Amino acid sequence: MSMIFRSAELFQRARAHMPGGVSSPVRAFGKVGGTPRYFSRGEGAWAWDEDGNRYVDFCMAWGPLILGHAHPAVVEAVIRAAKDGLAFGTAHRHEVALAEAVLEGFLWAERVRFVVSGTEAVQTAVRLARGVTGRPLVLKFSGCYHGHVDSLLVRAGSGVVTQGLADSAGVAPGAAADTLVVPLGDLSAVEEAFRLHGDRIAAAILEPLPANNGLLRQPPGYLQGIRALTRAHGTLLIFDEVISGFRLHYGGYGALVGVEPDLVTLGKIVGGGLPVAALLGKAALMDQLAPLGPVYQAGTMAGNPVALSAGIATLAQLRDGSVHARLEALGAALEARVAENGLGSRLKIVREGSIVWPILTDGPAPTTAESVPADALARYHAAYAGWLDRGVYLPPSAWEVSFLSAAHAESHLDQLVAALGGP
Repeated sequence: MSMIFRSAELFQRARAHMPGGVSSPVRAFGKVGGTPRYFSRGEGAWAWDEDGNRYVDFCMAWGPLILGHAHPAVVEAVIRAAKDGLAFGTAHRHEVALAEAVLEGFLWAERVRFVVSGTEAVQTAVRLARGVTGRPLVLKFSGCYHGHVDSLLVRAGSGVVTQGLADSAGVAPGAAADTLVVPLGDLSAVEEAFRLHGDRIAAAILEPLPANNGLLRQPPGYLQGIRALTRAHGTLLIFDEVISGFRLHYGGYGALVGVEPDLVTLGKIVGGGLPVAALLGKAALMDQLAPLGPVYQAGTMAGNPVALSAGIATLAQLRDGSVHARLEALGAALEARVAENGLGSRLKIVREGSIVWPILTDGPAPTTAESVPADALARYHAAYAGWLDRGVYLPPSAWEVSFLSAAHAESHLDQLVAALGGP
């Protein structure tokens, strides 16, 4: 069993000064119990906690570290940029370089605006959609998460098309009331929403590859159907690709399925491990943002030169496609190992490229958050401490997806499968 004296001491101190002892809720280990591990350093596929325990990391900072921890090219770029200055509050060359690199992956888009977090990117996208269309409503899909924006931090009520009900204290009823929620995967519900409210819906927003309540792959034609409905009603389509952007190939998930949205939000990989997010789209839309247009958005730390340098270095490693090809091969090898070890009767590996969702069930892979078996969640949470003892770090919640990185090797997959298949 791992020794966690230092982590326990730090957690006790943190709870005296920080809500729940953490800066983001799931880190508190509320679902899995026990003491959160306080990481002290990472290298490649490995992370060490404050007590010196080493783990194969399959959380990878929740997705940004597609190259692994402390990739030399990214670290070198960050050090070089930091030596030139930590922040300027002015325009600088790194903005131009990262803008060009991002748009190279989204050939249909013409403009990009950098912000600090995925939540901020989504907030800006929704404000821009309302500003351009002059409409008040936003349509979202149950099971998709878009950060802690008030108007999108909602859940569905009863019925096929419902007004959003606040899913957090502090969200004003009026903010939630301007959001409509439809079930994920039900195109008829989307049609009904547009029949009832089509002339008032500014935007429809969804994760084209939903990966915040498990990995919920949708049937062929679903995104195409949503695109057709939004176009017919003059509604903007926003793809939230904070997780999927640059994760499966050099660009967005929309290109893989042949659907071109109006706006895309990016995060995680685009910052290479530092806080960078982005909003992109065609010039006619994006130029409605200040200083050219009437839709206001600003931020002191937006486009920070050190953070952007990490994104530039990361995208440079991804551009030729070899990393993605290797990650696909690793994902296939993981699936093969699960089958070879006879684990398929109690373990499903739901996978898209290097996004992996291990779910402890013998049933079919869920496609909605509502269809995720409660016993599968309970099994994951009960098994989690044993995985830590076996030196494997997975997200501390069964709802969260895991990530393969370019630093992982097949030996790391063996360790993962052994942990997942253990008692």
